[in-house]
Amino acid sequence: MTSKDHNKVVIALGGNALMQKYDSGSAEEQFKQSRKSLKPLMHFIEKNYNICITHGNGPQVGLELMKNEISDSDEIPSLPLGVLTAHTQGGIGYIVQQSLLNLLSKEGIDKEVVTLISQVKVNSNDPAIKNPTKYIGKRYNAEDSKIMIKKYDWQMKEQEKDVWRRVVASPAPEYLFNGNSIRHMMEFGTIVIAAGGGGIPAYIKEDKGLRLVEGVIDKDMTSALLARIV
Repeated sequence: MTSKDHNKVVIALGGNALMQKYDSGSAEEQFKQSRKSLKPLMHFIEKNYNICITHGNGPQVGLELMKNEISDSDEIPSLPLGVLTAHTQGGIGYIVQQSLLNLLSKEGIDKEVVTLISQVKVNSNDPAIKNPTKYIGKRYNAEDSKIMIKKYDWQMKEQEKDVWRRVVASPAPEYLFNGNSIRHMMEFGTIVIAAGGGGIPAYIKEDKGLRLVEGVIDKDMTSALLARIV
């Protein structure tokens, strides 16, 4: 039986699988938690499954947003949400990749592990883009929220009494770019880490190519799409 004929599995790690609620977010903590969370994957590796790993990024992208606000100045401009999601895909992918390679090495298993920065196509006319509802980032009181709206042109909503947070679009995923590449790598026997944080939402604009959506995609919806593809 070749690797192409093996059973396939998509394994989704929540953001807290790498960073617990009260962790500082240090690399040391995330490596430690990653090693702990990845041990059960050895069952699928021993059974010769072709594996794709996806993951949440809520705690990590929250830290990136805080860095944005702290460092925002004329010298260090803030970055769009899509770039921050890409940062977390790369950073989390590196932590998972290295932790898993070390686990494989300890068991004497020779397998490649690859991290893929993933973009996901959404519909530019998705109602969720015009009506953002996904809360992200820090909490503010009413007065401070007005300052942030004026400074960053954010949309903000009151999540609970006198607790205001930024809201962004959360459109439905329609198509995962590089889905065929993910499937081919899996069938070759490579463990692929992809579609982290639900992927980076984008739509195709005629004559202008891919355009970024300032939003996030529900990671469970993208995980389901990923599973159907592979």
